[in-house]
Amino acid sequence: MDTPAAPTPPLLQLDDVQMHFPVREGLFLRSTRSCRAVDGVSLQLRAGETLGLVGESGCGKSTLGKCIVRLHQPTAGRILFEGTDLAALGQAALKPWRRHLQMVFQDPVESLNARHTVGEIVAEPFVIHGEGDARERRERVLGLLDKVGLPAAAADRYPFEFSGGQRQRIGIARALALRPRLLVCDEPVSALDVSIQSQVLNLLLELQRELGLSYLFIAHNLAVVKHVSDRIAIMYLGRIVELAPADALYAAPRHPYTRALLSAIPRPDPRGTRERIVLQGDVPSPINPPSGCPFHPRCPHATDRCRVEAPALRPAPGHPDHTVSCHLDL
Repeated sequence: MDTPAAPTPPLLQLDDVQMHFPVREGLFLRSTRSCRAVDGVSLQLRAGETLGLVGESGCGKSTLGKCIVRLHQPTAGRILFEGTDLAALGQAALKPWRRHLQMVFQDPVESLNARHTVGEIVAEPFVIHGEGDARERRERVLGLLDKVGLPAAAADRYPFEFSGGQRQRIGIARALALRPRLLVCDEPVSALDVSIQSQVLNLLLELQRELGLSYLFIAHNLAVVKHVSDRIAIMYLGRIVELAPADALYAAPRHPYTRALLSAIPRPDPRGTRERIVLQGDVPSPINPPSGCPFHPRCPHATDRCRVEAPALRPAPGHPDHTVSCHLDL
């Protein structure tokens, strides 16, 4: 009898990751409270997979992405990349791992150094990691520009000479320079025109097929995330409230917050009807989050239990790959 193959370990695993920023107040700017931007996130990302991360502005999506690539040092928790806890590494030990995790930023203007040519920007990772001489770096830069759909002449121009979509292609080329295994894409198309968004999304999908990349795709637009994601995690006030395969999440959302987000997606058919769920109130402050379930002040189904007990992220009945953080079996 054949022994069943052991499950493949995830490329990336987050265990109870927290990122709390101190809030300094008073005459002496003492830290008396903290802003819980990320408040205990556990996730897994498999090799070759795209995991969408969705939520309202201020929910902690971008902060979590920056923790993963160690632009922030997490307050607590583990960030396991191929089994190594990146959160426990110092800067010197972390440097060899940085080549495997890169980030594509939201703003293609602010993320590029206006004083450097495109060639210098894309070649900078080679310089930092000591790869190749000047001629080899130039050749690799031209190859990367070609891969993202830019001409060789772009290498000698400056970022301000390009459109927003072209600048984002430059950012993608820079992120690909060291042949990473994981790209954290922080709202990579939200600052672009709709017509350009589809071009950049298609480029990312093509690069994933060609290079075997894994993506953490951060966005607030559920329609965009559905187009690129294998699984989707919904984030609210620093916590994951629902996680499921993309098709299952859109077909049968379990969490009231997810249902409200999906109801806001415009329908292309004006004759179609959908009940619009309008949430009352504002998102609570992560400095003073509510007790119990963080969503209960805005939830139309909240009970007394929701106000005092925070629900755990658990599998939905009959759906082991669909987890939800809610006391109610909706």
